[in-house]
Amino acid sequence: MKLVYLALAAALNAAASAATPPSDPVAALTAELDRRAASEEFAGAVLVARGGKVVYSQARGFADRDKKIANTLDTRFRMGSMNKMFTAVAILQLAQAGKVSLDAPLGKYLRDYPNAETAKVTLHQLLTHTGGTGDIFGPEFMPNRLQLRDLTDYVALYGKRAPEFPPGTRHQYSNYGFILLGRIVEAVSGQSYYDYVREHIFAPSGMTDTDSLPENTNVPRLSVPYMGAPPDLQSAAETLPWRGTSAGGGYTTVGDMLKFALALNAHRLLDAKHTELLITGKVETPMRNGSYAYGFEDARLPSGLRRVGHGGGAPGMNGLLAIYPDVNYVIVVFANRDPPAAMQVARLAVENVILPARAGAPARPAISSR
Repeated sequence: MKLVYLALAAALNAAASAATPPSDPVAALTAELDRRAASEEFAGAVLVARGGKVVYSQARGFADRDKKIANTLDTRFRMGSMNKMFTAVAILQLAQAGKVSLDAPLGKYLRDYPNAETAKVTLHQLLTHTGGTGDIFGPEFMPNRLQLRDLTDYVALYGKRAPEFPPGTRHQYSNYGFILLGRIVEAVSGQSYYDYVREHIFAPSGMTDTDSLPENTNVPRLSVPYMGAPPDLQSAAETLPWRGTSAGGGYTTVGDMLKFALALNAHRLLDAKHTELLITGKVETPMRNGSYAYGFEDARLPSGLRRVGHGGGAPGMNGLLAIYPDVNYVIVVFANRDPPAAMQVARLAVENVILPARAGAPARPAISSR
Protein backbone atom coordinates (compact mmCIF):
# COMPACT_ATOMS: atom_id res chain seq x y z
CA MET A 1 0.00 0.00 0.00
CA LYS A 2 2.89 2.39 0.67
CA LEU A 3 4.08 1.97 -2.92
CA VAL A 4 0.59 2.81 -4.19
CA TYR A 5 0.58 5.84 -1.91
CA LEU A 6 3.86 7.14 -3.31
CA ALA A 7 2.88 6.36 -6.90
CA LEU A 8 -0.32 8.37 -6.50
CA ALA A 9 1.65 11.36 -5.29
CA ALA A 10 4.17 11.14 -8.12
CA ALA A 11 1.57 10.66 -10.84
CA LEU A 12 -0.77 13.44 -9.78
CA ASN A 13 1.83 15.97 -8.71
CA ALA A 14 3.49 15.62 -12.12
CA ALA A 15 0.32 16.99 -13.65
CA ALA A 16 0.62 20.22 -11.75
CA SER A 17 3.78 21.25 -13.61
CA ALA A 18 2.77 19.90 -17.02
CA ALA A 19 3.96 21.55 -20.21
CA THR A 20 1.72 23.76 -22.35
CA PRO A 21 -1.24 21.58 -23.41
CA PRO A 22 -1.92 20.74 -27.06
CA SER A 23 -4.39 22.83 -29.08
CA ASP A 24 -7.13 20.22 -28.59
CA PRO A 25 -6.25 18.68 -25.22
CA VAL A 26 -9.48 16.69 -24.85
CA ALA A 27 -8.92 15.00 -28.20
CA ALA A 28 -5.36 14.30 -27.12
CA LEU A 29 -6.62 12.65 -23.92
CA THR A 30 -9.02 10.45 -25.88
CA ALA A 31 -6.28 9.47 -28.33
CA GLU A 32 -4.00 8.54 -25.43
CA LEU A 33 -6.75 6.43 -23.85
CA ASP A 34 -7.17 4.66 -27.19
CA ARG A 35 -3.44 3.97 -27.35
CA ARG A 36 -3.28 2.65 -23.80
CA ALA A 37 -6.33 0.46 -24.32
CA ALA A 38 -4.92 -0.98 -27.56
CA SER A 39 -1.70 -1.94 -25.77
CA GLU A 40 -3.70 -3.17 -22.73
CA GLU A 41 -1.91 -0.75 -20.43
CA PHE A 42 -5.30 0.58 -19.37
CA ALA A 43 -8.70 -0.99 -18.97
CA GLY A 44 -11.25 0.92 -16.96
CA ALA A 45 -13.29 4.09 -16.83
CA VAL A 46 -12.62 7.80 -16.31
CA LEU A 47 -15.03 10.59 -15.41
CA VAL A 48 -14.40 14.32 -15.05
CA ALA A 49 -17.08 16.65 -13.69
CA ARG A 50 -17.22 20.39 -13.12
CA GLY A 51 -19.84 21.88 -10.85
CA GLY A 52 -21.52 18.49 -10.65
CA LYS A 53 -21.88 18.22 -14.44
CA VAL A 54 -19.95 15.52 -16.28
CA VAL A 55 -17.69 17.13 -18.90
CA TYR A 56 -15.71 14.03 -19.90
CA SER A 57 -16.33 10.31 -19.46
CA GLN A 58 -14.85 7.33 -21.26
CA ALA A 59 -14.48 3.59 -20.75
CA ARG A 60 -11.93 1.29 -22.36
CA GLY A 61 -10.84 -2.32 -22.37
CA PHE A 62 -12.47 -5.47 -21.07
CA ALA A 63 -14.22 -6.02 -17.77
CA ASP A 64 -13.92 -9.74 -18.55
CA ARG A 65 -11.35 -10.68 -21.16
CA ASP A 66 -12.46 -14.31 -21.48
CA LYS A 67 -16.10 -13.42 -22.08
CA LYS A 68 -15.22 -10.33 -24.14
CA ILE A 69 -17.35 -8.09 -21.92
CA ALA A 70 -16.31 -4.48 -22.34
CA ASN A 71 -15.86 -2.00 -19.54
CA THR A 72 -18.53 0.70 -19.51
CA LEU A 73 -19.27 3.72 -17.38
CA ASP A 74 -21.58 1.45 -15.35
CA THR A 75 -18.95 -1.23 -14.70
CA ARG A 76 -18.27 -1.87 -11.04
CA PHE A 77 -14.60 -1.75 -10.11
CA ARG A 78 -12.93 -2.78 -6.89
CA MET A 79 -11.63 0.32 -5.16
CA GLY A 80 -9.04 -0.88 -2.66
CA SER A 81 -8.23 1.68 0.02
CA MET A 82 -10.77 4.20 -1.23
CA ASN A 83 -13.14 2.58 1.30
CA LYS A 84 -11.19 4.48 3.94
CA MET A 85 -13.05 7.64 2.95
CA PHE A 86 -16.37 5.99 3.85
CA THR A 87 -14.99 4.77 7.17
CA ALA A 88 -13.70 8.22 8.05
CA VAL A 89 -17.07 9.80 7.17
CA ALA A 90 -18.79 7.23 9.40
CA ILE A 91 -16.55 8.09 12.36
CA LEU A 92 -17.04 11.83 11.80
CA GLN A 93 -20.82 11.30 11.65
CA LEU A 94 -20.67 9.61 15.04
CA ALA A 95 -18.47 12.45 16.35
CA GLN A 96 -20.90 15.04 15.00
CA ALA A 97 -23.70 13.23 16.82
CA GLY A 98 -21.69 13.28 20.06
CA LYS A 99 -21.38 9.49 20.17
CA VAL A 100 -17.58 9.33 19.94
CA SER A 101 -14.70 11.65 20.75
CA LEU A 102 -11.80 11.77 18.32
CA ASP A 103 -9.39 12.26 21.23
CA ALA A 104 -10.65 9.18 23.06
CA PRO A 105 -8.72 5.89 23.03
CA LEU A 106 -10.13 3.01 21.02
CA GLY A 107 -10.37 0.99 24.25
CA LYS A 108 -13.22 3.26 25.35
CA TYR A 109 -15.36 1.77 22.58
CA LEU A 110 -13.76 -1.69 22.19
CA ARG A 111 -13.64 -2.51 25.88
CA ASP A 112 -12.31 -6.04 25.49
CA TYR A 113 -9.50 -5.12 23.09
CA PRO A 114 -6.71 -7.74 23.50
CA ASN A 115 -3.65 -5.45 23.73
CA ALA A 116 -3.64 -2.82 26.46
CA GLU A 117 -1.11 -0.55 24.73
CA THR A 118 -2.93 -0.54 21.40
CA ALA A 119 -6.16 0.14 23.28
CA LYS A 120 -4.68 3.54 24.20
CA VAL A 121 -4.41 4.63 20.54
CA THR A 122 -6.85 7.46 19.89
CA LEU A 123 -9.40 7.71 17.09
CA HIS A 124 -7.51 10.74 15.77
CA GLN A 125 -4.36 8.63 15.53
CA LEU A 126 -6.19 5.83 13.75
CA LEU A 127 -7.72 8.26 11.27
CA THR A 128 -4.33 9.84 10.48
CA HIS A 129 -2.25 6.61 10.40
CA THR A 130 -0.20 7.76 13.37
CA GLY A 131 -1.19 5.01 15.83
CA GLY A 132 1.45 2.44 14.89
CA THR A 133 -1.23 -0.23 14.40
CA GLY A 134 0.40 -1.90 11.41
CA ASP A 135 -0.90 -3.69 8.35
CA ILE A 136 -3.18 -6.65 7.66
CA PHE A 137 -1.27 -7.81 4.59
CA GLY A 138 1.71 -9.99 5.38
CA PRO A 139 2.58 -13.63 6.11
CA GLU A 140 -0.57 -14.18 8.17
CA PHE A 141 -3.01 -12.86 5.59
CA MET A 142 -2.93 -15.35 2.69
CA PRO A 143 -3.31 -18.52 4.82
CA ASN A 144 -6.29 -16.93 6.59
CA ARG A 145 -7.87 -14.74 3.89
CA LEU A 146 -10.97 -16.92 3.39
CA GLN A 147 -11.55 -17.18 7.15
CA LEU A 148 -11.36 -13.40 7.67
CA ARG A 149 -15.06 -12.79 7.08
CA ASP A 150 -15.98 -10.12 9.63
CA LEU A 151 -14.04 -7.27 11.17
CA THR A 152 -14.00 -9.22 14.44
CA ASP A 153 -12.01 -11.95 12.67
CA TYR A 154 -9.26 -9.45 11.86
CA VAL A 155 -9.14 -8.30 15.48
CA ALA A 156 -8.92 -11.91 16.63
CA LEU A 157 -5.94 -12.48 14.30
CA TYR A 158 -4.05 -9.21 14.80
CA GLY A 159 -5.39 -7.79 18.06
CA LYS A 160 -2.62 -9.00 20.36
CA ARG A 161 0.03 -6.93 18.57
CA ALA A 162 1.51 -3.94 20.37
CA PRO A 163 1.98 -0.64 18.51
CA GLU A 164 4.96 -0.62 16.17
CA PHE A 165 6.06 2.78 17.49
CA PRO A 166 4.87 5.21 20.18
CA PRO A 167 1.44 6.38 18.99
CA GLY A 168 1.37 9.89 17.65
CA THR A 169 5.09 10.10 16.88
CA ARG A 170 4.96 9.51 13.12
CA HIS A 171 2.80 8.69 10.12
CA GLN A 172 2.84 5.10 8.86
CA TYR A 173 0.02 3.86 6.64
CA SER A 174 -2.05 1.34 8.57
CA ASN A 175 -4.78 -0.79 7.06
CA TYR A 176 -5.36 -2.42 10.43
CA GLY A 177 -6.04 0.98 11.96
CA PHE A 178 -9.03 1.37 9.65
CA ILE A 179 -10.23 -2.12 10.54
CA LEU A 180 -10.33 -0.89 14.13
CA LEU A 181 -12.26 2.21 13.10
CA GLY A 182 -14.80 -0.05 11.40
CA ARG A 183 -15.15 -2.05 14.61
CA ILE A 184 -15.73 1.20 16.51
CA VAL A 185 -18.51 2.09 14.07
CA GLU A 186 -20.07 -1.30 14.80
CA ALA A 187 -19.70 -1.06 18.57
CA VAL A 188 -21.12 2.47 18.82
CA SER A 189 -23.89 2.23 16.21
CA GLY A 190 -25.07 -1.30 16.98
CA GLN A 191 -25.02 -2.07 13.24
CA SER A 192 -22.56 -4.03 11.15
CA TYR A 193 -20.08 -1.78 9.37
CA TYR A 194 -21.64 -2.77 6.05
CA ASP A 195 -25.18 -1.89 7.12
CA TYR A 196 -24.03 1.39 8.62
CA VAL A 197 -22.32 2.69 5.49
CA ARG A 198 -25.22 1.54 3.28
CA GLU A 199 -27.72 3.44 5.42
CA HIS A 200 -25.73 6.53 6.38
CA ILE A 201 -23.41 7.10 3.41
CA PHE A 202 -24.48 5.24 0.28
CA ALA A 203 -28.24 5.89 0.60
CA PRO A 204 -28.08 9.66 1.24
CA SER A 205 -25.53 9.98 -1.56
CA GLY A 206 -27.65 8.00 -4.03
CA MET A 207 -24.90 5.39 -4.46
CA THR A 208 -26.83 2.36 -5.70
CA ASP A 209 -23.86 0.53 -7.26
CA THR A 210 -21.52 0.51 -4.27
CA ASP A 211 -21.08 -2.26 -1.70
CA SER A 212 -18.70 -4.86 -0.23
CA LEU A 213 -20.56 -8.13 -0.66
CA PRO A 214 -18.48 -11.33 -0.34
CA GLU A 215 -16.46 -12.37 -3.37
CA ASN A 216 -18.57 -15.51 -3.80
CA THR A 217 -21.62 -13.30 -4.49
CA ASN A 218 -22.75 -12.87 -8.09
CA VAL A 219 -22.47 -9.10 -8.46
CA PRO A 220 -23.72 -7.80 -11.83
CA ARG A 221 -21.31 -5.69 -13.88
CA LEU A 222 -18.34 -6.39 -11.61
CA SER A 223 -15.04 -6.35 -13.47
CA VAL A 224 -12.41 -9.07 -13.21
CA PRO A 225 -9.15 -7.82 -11.66
CA TYR A 226 -6.20 -8.55 -13.97
CA MET A 227 -2.67 -8.44 -12.62
CA GLY A 228 0.63 -8.54 -14.42
CA ALA A 229 1.77 -7.00 -17.66
CA PRO A 230 0.26 -7.62 -21.09
CA PRO A 231 0.21 -10.03 -22.79
CA ASP A 232 0.63 -12.16 -19.65
CA LEU A 233 -2.37 -10.86 -17.70
CA GLN A 234 -4.04 -13.16 -15.21
CA SER A 235 -6.91 -12.90 -12.78
CA ALA A 236 -6.03 -11.63 -9.32
CA ALA A 237 -9.15 -13.23 -7.79
CA GLU A 238 -7.11 -15.62 -5.65
CA THR A 239 -5.40 -12.70 -3.89
CA LEU A 240 -8.60 -10.96 -2.78
CA PRO A 241 -10.01 -10.87 0.76
CA TRP A 242 -13.23 -12.79 1.37
CA ARG A 243 -14.97 -9.42 1.23
CA GLY A 244 -14.06 -5.76 1.40
CA THR A 245 -13.55 -4.17 4.79
CA SER A 246 -13.49 -0.77 6.46
CA ALA A 247 -9.87 -0.55 5.27
CA GLY A 248 -10.64 -1.22 1.61
CA GLY A 249 -11.72 -3.68 -1.03
CA GLY A 250 -15.32 -2.79 -1.85
CA TYR A 251 -16.58 -2.02 -5.33
CA THR A 252 -18.24 0.96 -6.99
CA THR A 253 -18.60 2.88 -10.26
CA VAL A 254 -17.20 6.18 -11.47
CA GLY A 255 -20.71 7.64 -11.28
CA ASP A 256 -21.27 6.56 -7.70
CA MET A 257 -17.99 8.09 -6.59
CA LEU A 258 -19.00 11.37 -8.17
CA LYS A 259 -22.26 11.16 -6.21
CA PHE A 260 -20.23 10.64 -3.03
CA ALA A 261 -18.11 13.73 -3.76
CA LEU A 262 -21.22 15.81 -4.47
CA ALA A 263 -22.94 14.61 -1.29
CA LEU A 264 -19.89 15.65 0.74
CA ASN A 265 -19.80 19.05 -0.92
CA ALA A 266 -23.55 19.58 -0.34
CA HIS A 267 -23.16 18.60 3.36
CA ARG A 268 -25.61 15.73 3.04
CA LEU A 269 -23.21 13.48 4.94
CA LEU A 270 -21.65 15.89 7.43
CA ASP A 271 -22.21 19.50 8.42
CA ALA A 272 -19.79 22.15 7.13
CA LYS A 273 -17.62 22.06 10.26
CA HIS A 274 -17.13 18.30 10.22
CA THR A 275 -16.69 18.16 6.46
CA GLU A 276 -13.80 20.59 6.73
CA LEU A 277 -12.39 18.62 9.66
CA LEU A 278 -12.60 15.47 7.53
CA ILE A 279 -10.65 16.77 4.53
CA THR A 280 -8.15 19.22 6.06
CA GLY A 281 -4.64 17.80 6.35
CA LYS A 282 -3.35 16.93 9.81
CA VAL A 283 0.03 15.20 9.41
CA GLU A 284 2.82 15.23 6.86
CA THR A 285 3.08 12.24 4.52
CA PRO A 286 5.48 10.95 1.84
CA MET A 287 3.37 12.85 -0.71
CA ARG A 288 5.07 15.90 -2.16
CA ASN A 289 3.25 19.01 -0.89
CA GLY A 290 0.74 16.72 0.77
CA SER A 291 -0.68 15.78 4.14
CA TYR A 292 -3.15 13.25 5.50
CA ALA A 293 -6.48 14.32 6.90
CA TYR A 294 -9.08 11.84 8.18
CA GLY A 295 -9.22 9.08 5.55
CA PHE A 296 -8.52 11.74 2.91
CA GLU A 297 -5.30 13.03 1.42
CA ASP A 298 -4.95 16.83 1.22
CA ALA A 299 -2.38 18.19 -1.20
CA ARG A 300 -1.46 21.63 -2.48
CA LEU A 301 0.04 21.13 -5.93
CA PRO A 302 2.83 23.27 -7.43
CA SER A 303 0.24 24.74 -9.80
CA GLY A 304 -1.60 26.08 -6.77
CA LEU A 305 -4.50 23.64 -7.07
CA ARG A 306 -5.70 21.94 -3.92
CA ARG A 307 -6.55 18.25 -4.30
CA VAL A 308 -8.39 16.14 -1.72
CA GLY A 309 -9.45 12.52 -2.00
CA HIS A 310 -7.95 9.05 -1.82
CA GLY A 311 -6.55 6.39 -4.08
CA GLY A 312 -6.56 2.63 -3.86
CA GLY A 313 -4.53 -0.13 -5.39
CA ALA A 314 -3.70 -3.82 -5.17
CA PRO A 315 -2.99 -6.56 -7.71
CA GLY A 316 -5.53 -6.13 -10.53
CA MET A 317 -7.14 -2.95 -9.22
CA ASN A 318 -6.38 0.76 -9.11
CA GLY A 319 -8.56 3.78 -8.61
CA LEU A 320 -8.87 7.21 -7.13
CA LEU A 321 -11.20 10.04 -6.30
CA ALA A 322 -9.58 13.46 -6.72
CA ILE A 323 -11.57 16.55 -5.75
CA TYR A 324 -10.26 19.97 -6.76
CA PRO A 325 -12.35 22.32 -4.60
CA ASP A 326 -10.69 25.54 -5.78
CA VAL A 327 -11.92 25.00 -9.36
CA ASN A 328 -14.97 22.82 -8.60
CA TYR A 329 -13.70 19.77 -10.49
CA VAL A 330 -13.88 16.07 -9.61
CA ILE A 331 -11.92 13.30 -11.31
CA VAL A 332 -12.74 9.63 -10.80
CA VAL A 333 -10.73 6.88 -12.47
CA PHE A 334 -10.86 3.12 -12.05
CA ALA A 335 -8.85 0.37 -13.72
CA ASN A 336 -9.04 -3.40 -13.44
CA ARG A 337 -5.26 -3.40 -13.80
CA ASP A 338 -2.31 -3.10 -11.45
CA PRO A 339 -1.31 0.34 -10.15
CA PRO A 340 -0.54 2.90 -11.45
CA ALA A 341 -2.89 2.40 -14.43
CA ALA A 342 -5.69 4.60 -13.07
CA MET A 343 -3.32 7.12 -11.51
CA GLN A 344 -1.60 7.73 -14.83
CA VAL A 345 -4.94 8.37 -16.53
CA ALA A 346 -5.93 10.76 -13.73
CA ARG A 347 -2.73 12.70 -14.37
CA LEU A 348 -3.64 12.90 -18.06
CA ALA A 349 -7.12 14.13 -17.17
CA VAL A 350 -5.65 16.95 -15.09
CA GLU A 351 -3.29 17.92 -17.89
CA ASN A 352 -5.89 17.76 -20.65
CA VAL A 353 -9.09 18.90 -18.97
CA ILE A 354 -8.56 20.84 -15.73
CA LEU A 355 -5.40 22.81 -16.52
CA PRO A 356 -6.55 23.95 -20.01
CA ALA A 357 -9.91 25.03 -18.57
CA ARG A 358 -8.14 26.88 -15.77
CA ALA A 359 -6.00 28.63 -18.37
CA GLY A 360 -9.09 29.84 -20.21
CA ALA A 361 -9.59 27.05 -22.75
CA PRO A 362 -12.52 25.11 -21.29
CA ALA A 363 -12.98 21.51 -22.29
CA ARG A 364 -15.85 20.63 -24.58
CA PRO A 365 -18.76 19.49 -22.40
CA ALA A 366 -20.48 16.13 -22.19
CA ILE A 367 -17.90 14.03 -24.03
CA SER A 368 -18.71 10.44 -23.17
CA SER A 369 -18.37 6.89 -24.38
CA ARG A 370 -20.10 3.71 -23.23
